Amino acid sequence: MFAVIKTGGRQFRVVPDDVLEIGKIAGDVGTIVQLGEVMVVGGDTPVLGAPFVSGASVAAEVLDHKRGPKVISFKKRRRKNSKRKRGYRDEITVIRVTEILTDGKAPSVGPRPKKEKKVEAPSAEGDAPAKA
Repeated sequence: MFAVIKTGGRQFRVVPDDVLEIGKIAGDVGTIVQLGEVMVVGGDTPVLGAPFVSGASVAAEVLDHKRGPKVISFKKRRRKNSKRKRGYRDEITVIRVTEILTDGKAPSVGPRPKKEKKVEAPSAEGDAPAKA
């Protein structure tokens, strides 16, 4: 099953477990957000919206908030001693699609647990002297 969603003025074709970089949305890292502007729900019987499919949404986990690459806008007017240099970076949210919901259902899948870092115990022989 797939869906076509609209967010931030752009359209994305998504399936569960897709990782996307979209325009910044509200939500803390590790929470589940619902994207309600679903234009198409595909599968065995595709459903087209006019413009959106009623009762359909996409649940996604917020993985990260970051900034995109720097974009430089440089304008120069020749022989006028006039130039302007401006730059900006887009705010980006990285999400993982968890499930595609229809008929107004609530998300049933929660955020994935974080992987814990393995901490090695000091060896019994005492390779490194312990500080007191």
